[in-house]
Amino acid sequence: MAERRLNLFGFAPITRLFRGTLRGKFLLSLGFISALLTWTMLLLVQHRVSLQARDGIARDLRNSVESFQNLQQQRESMLERSAALLATLPPLKALMTSQDAATIRDASTMFWELAGSQLFVLADRSGNVAAIHTAMPGFTEAEAQKSISRSLASGEPRTWWFGDGHLFEVFLQRIYFGAPDDETPIGILAVGYEIDSEVASGISRVASSEVAFRFEKKIVVSTVPAEQRTSLTGLLDEFEPRNSKAREIELGSDRFLVTTVRLSSDASSEVTLTVLKSFEQATAFLQSLNRWIVFVGFGGVVAGSALVFFVSTTFTRPLGQLVAGVQALEEGNFTYPLRVGGKDEVSELTSAFDRMRGRLLETQRQLLDAERLATIGRMANTISHDLRHPLTAILAYAEFLSDGDLTEAQRHDFFEEIRIAVNRMTDEINSLLGFSKQREPAHLQHARVGETIERAIQNVKVLPDFASIEITYPGNGECTAWFDPKKLERVILNLLFNACEAVSPHSGRIEVTSQYADDGTEIRVADNGSGIPVSIRENLFQPFVSHGKEKGIGLGLTVIQKLMQDHGGEVRVESTGAAGTVFKLFFPSRPVEKVVTA
Repeated sequence: MAERRLNLFGFAPITRLFRGTLRGKFLLSLGFISALLTWTMLLLVQHRVSLQARDGIARDLRNSVESFQNLQQQRESMLERSAALLATLPPLKALMTSQDAATIRDASTMFWELAGSQLFVLADRSGNVAAIHTAMPGFTEAEAQKSISRSLASGEPRTWWFGDGHLFEVFLQRIYFGAPDDETPIGILAVGYEIDSEVASGISRVASSEVAFRFEKKIVVSTVPAEQRTSLTGLLDEFEPRNSKAREIELGSDRFLVTTVRLSSDASSEVTLTVLKSFEQATAFLQSLNRWIVFVGFGGVVAGSALVFFVSTTFTRPLGQLVAGVQALEEGNFTYPLRVGGKDEVSELTSAFDRMRGRLLETQRQLLDAERLATIGRMANTISHDLRHPLTAILAYAEFLSDGDLTEAQRHDFFEEIRIAVNRMTDEINSLLGFSKQREPAHLQHARVGETIERAIQNVKVLPDFASIEITYPGNGECTAWFDPKKLERVILNLLFNACEAVSPHSGRIEVTSQYADDGTEIRVADNGSGIPVSIRENLFQPFVSHGKEKGIGLGLTVIQKLMQDHGGEVRVESTGAAGTVFKLFFPSRPVEKVVTA
């Protein structure tokens, strides 16, 4: 029924276009909207007004620069008169004849207060600074000495000084013993005022623009926002200062008209003033004009909006359904219902997405199955790798026991070694099971650390693969701590096994030390291996992190970290590199409550 009414009003071509491509739907809506808006008139008006605004901004910039130059001339005249007046004061001349830096420094405060300047410097006839006073700290005597030497070399009485982020306009005046005609100088007087943020803000307010003072191509003071100063510095370096011609630049999303003038006469210490005026601020009235123009075409836009709404619902509805399907897939829902139909781009995209998520679900299942199998294989390798050494020891000592010529002491020793190997296998299995079952509480006791370390070293030395590696423990019989001896022995064994695999079989050296530290006990295991690779340092204590081992999947350090944390302590890599690696264990001085371990 609705389609028949559209045909009666001549909208049959439109309905056919609705069944077409998504591009046709967008072109239809944009065409109707564009026909009702007055962009052409807006652009023409903006162009003409922008030209007028540019000319007005250029005039404002010239007026701003001229105003500052007039103010600067007045300040320069004031500085010159002030310096000349101070240089003729008899007390100051008498002070300078002393030629004693300490005396001049102590008595110079009175003359600085009399001068009323932000910078006041007294120097002897050779230009060596004797006293310096500044309104703001930071400009040091060394910087003043460098500046006055440069100014005397240039021979200019008016100069610019810069140091520690402070820029000063300075006037130099020689102090003579008698009249200036006698040409008998006894010192040098320098007075100046600082170009600071207050000066820049004052110029900015008067000129209704942004300003920037630069010294040797470095921005010293500016009202430009900090995030735009770096871009401004690069743009200003591209052209020389000019007194008349303004240029257009772009900072961020704002366009400015810029003019730059040189304030210094010395080319080696160039000081420039840059004035920037924003186009957007100057042409703000265009927004009001645009609103009036848009208001005139509002009637046409209302009619077009109804049609745009009708058109938009045609393609936004399937898009919204597709977005919902994507969001459901993000949450892990692969069965969210999608309505697939039609021949436009959205329908084709929906069909492709539906096929893609089906293949993705199947691929995910295959990856999970493959990962399970790979994990089982890696765990099997780990178990075989970790149990191989104790099984080898059990087999060897069992063969020894078959010898009938053994003494009772030898048999006891062999039985003890077999028992140690079996305990190691039990600890290995318990450590692996700790990742899949609830952990059991540790049995803490206050014991000697050295006994546990020596047992661990003995268990490693009996292995044929590590028999040639030098493992030492200087010993500290008085070093005690609260720990579970079996669990700590497991920690030391894991660290020793890792160290033995990291060092050379012929020149490898491993040293274990223990000592008291603040609020606890420290144990260090140091080797002379090649260090931990950079690629695994960040995730060293994560499960299945390993490097350069033919067998094993990297559970040893994970077990160590869990054991240390459950004891209230910690383990960390103290240092690693080409010279070797040092692991540090720390136990608190007091036992923690409710300690559990893997």
